[in-house]
Amino acid sequence: MNRPTMLAPRKVAPDVDALPSYLPVPAFGVLPVNAYLIGGPQPVLVDTGLAALRDEFLRALGSLVALERLRWIWLTHTDPDHLGNLAAVLERAPHARVVTTFLGLGKLGLFELPVDRAHLLNPGELLSIGDRQLLAVRPPVFDAPETTGIFDLKARIFFSADCFGTLLDAPAETAAEVPPERLRDGLVMWSTVDAPWLHSVDAGAFGKALDTVRRLDAGVVLGSHLPPANGMTEGLLRDLAAARAAPPFEGPNQAEIERLLAAEPRSA
Repeated sequence: MNRPTMLAPRKVAPDVDALPSYLPVPAFGVLPVNAYLIGGPQPVLVDTGLAALRDEFLRALGSLVALERLRWIWLTHTDPDHLGNLAAVLERAPHARVVTTFLGLGKLGLFELPVDRAHLLNPGELLSIGDRQLLAVRPPVFDAPETTGIFDLKARIFFSADCFGTLLDAPAETAAEVPPERLRDGLVMWSTVDAPWLHSVDAGAFGKALDTVRRLDAGVVLGSHLPPANGMTEGLLRDLAAARAAPPFEGPNQAEIERLLAAEPRSA
């Protein structure tokens, strides 16, 4: 896999479909990049995928919902792999509003998001979508200060944004398919890269942040960079605790990158 690749959408929980893709990370494997669609009377798109996969993403989303019906676009944060197709979706979904925070709105102003198409929601606040309520949750690990995950109070699903992300050897349909030690190692690596501040956090304070997720009692974790994880929340929390204690990540320098690129097989 030498370029971003989108897979077919698939149902990962009642009323929830994943729009999965994978991003190659040379020398480290692949990184899942997932968006999700929550169905119901007021459909919610969680993140908008990679701009490099725009046509595939729009076709996949359109196969799941008529975009005229889409009511909400919940941006977990404003990194490019989460807002890659935001403008294209907004153009085709005239009734959709973007759920973000005040800081997120400020960042999205750089992309000329009209204020009347935004809905501001802080951690701890609820969004009612007709048949259920979604709680905004700040995950224990994040790389952007506007990050909010989602806890679906009806389905007991935690949409965890970048938290619990993991680098994999190859695409996987579920986290349970990945050997536990490989999942842990990939999660530790991703967390030390994505949250370089993690090692400076007090152990007690970080434990309380982990307990916030534990108290949600989520049956399913749907991460932006994690295959769907059913019944694995406690194990993921243990792996995240291990990430805090792991050595800080130090990436390859330019000479090492050039060696890696030279060793990559070239396409015909």
